[in-house]
Amino acid sequence: MSKAGPLPGLDPQRLRDHLERERPGLVTGPLEADLIEGGRSNLTYAVRDSAGGRWVVRRPPLGHVLATAHDMAREHRVISALRDTAVPVPQALLLCEDEEVLGAPFYVMEFVPGTPYRTAEQLTALGPGRTREVVLGLVDTLVELHAVDPAAVGLGDFGRPEGFLERQLRRWGKQLAASRSRELAGIDELHRALGAALPSSPAPAVVHGDYRLDNVLVGADDTVRAVLDWEMSTLGDPLTDLGLLVMYSEQQEVPGSPLTATRTAPGHPAPAELVERYAAGSGRDVSALPWYTAFAYFKLAVILEGIHLRHTLGQTVGAGFDRIGELVPLFIGNGLTTLQEG
Repeated sequence: MSKAGPLPGLDPQRLRDHLERERPGLVTGPLEADLIEGGRSNLTYAVRDSAGGRWVVRRPPLGHVLATAHDMAREHRVISALRDTAVPVPQALLLCEDEEVLGAPFYVMEFVPGTPYRTAEQLTALGPGRTREVVLGLVDTLVELHAVDPAAVGLGDFGRPEGFLERQLRRWGKQLAASRSRELAGIDELHRALGAALPSSPAPAVVHGDYRLDNVLVGADDTVRAVLDWEMSTLGDPLTDLGLLVMYSEQQEVPGSPLTATRTAPGHPAPAELVERYAAGSGRDVSALPWYTAFAYFKLAVILEGIHLRHTLGQTVGAGFDRIGELVPLFIGNGLTTLQEG
C-alpha cells in the first residue's frame, strides 16, 4: 500500500526537502514511499512523486549498531564507480551522511524496473528456455564484474586483497563463536579443513560478496538490468562470488525456508554448467572451486546459526525463521562433502 506519511526509517517530506536543497528540480510535488520487501539487511524504499518520477532509497536497518556493516558511502561509491562499465547498476543520484535528515545515512538511486527471481515457481512461469537464459545471464554478468580493472574505475583502494581468504575464514570463525548456542556436529571440522586447504587466490577483482539471482533485477527481455545489494562488496578473490553462486544453485527447496532456491525450475542449468560458463568467459582457473563452494556453505551455516540464536532469544522474527535451525546441519554436511569429494 502506498504511503504519503512517514514510514519506519523514512519520512517522505523530510526526504523531499533534502532533495530540493541538493538536487533542485528533481522532484515534482509530494513524495510517496513503500518499503520494498525482501531485503536481508539494509532497508530499501521505492519513492515516487506526482509527476511519475521514481527512485530508490537505501538506508541501514532501524536501531543498527555496527556502522561498518551498513556503510552507505561504500555502496554508493561502488555503484558510482561501475556506472560506465559493462556491469549493469542503477545510477547513483545522491549520498547523504547527515543523520538529521532520516535518522541514518542514506543514498538515492534511480529506479530500475525488473524482477528479482527468488523461487523455482517464479522461474517455472518463464518456461525452460527463458529460465536457462536468465541464469546463464547471471553468470555472464559476474564475468563482466570480475573483468573490471579496479584501479581504472577508482576502486584501487576499495579493499585489501592480500590475505583475503585467511581474513575471511578468521572473520567467519569469530562470527561462529559469537553465535554458538548448541552443539553443531561437524562445523569445527569444516572450519579446520578449510583452513588447512586454503587455495592461492587469483588476481584480485571487485567482489560483490552476496551474488545470487535475487540480488539482481531481470528485465522483460530476460537480461540482467541491475545488480543490487553491494553492502558486502570489496576487493578480493573473485572465486568467492562464484563459489557462493554455485552453492545457491545447488540448494534444494525446503518448505517454509526463507532461503533462495531456484534449481528445480525446468531449464535451470546445472551448477557444473555455470562453472564452465564462468571459466570460459573469464579465463580463470576454477579447479579449486570445491574449496570456495565449501566455504560458502560454512559461511551460510554461520549466518543461519546466528539467525537461529536471535530467533530463540526473541530478538528477530520473520517468515520461516522458526525453521532456520533445522537447515544449519544440512549446510555443514554439504560443506564437508563438497570439500572432501569436490
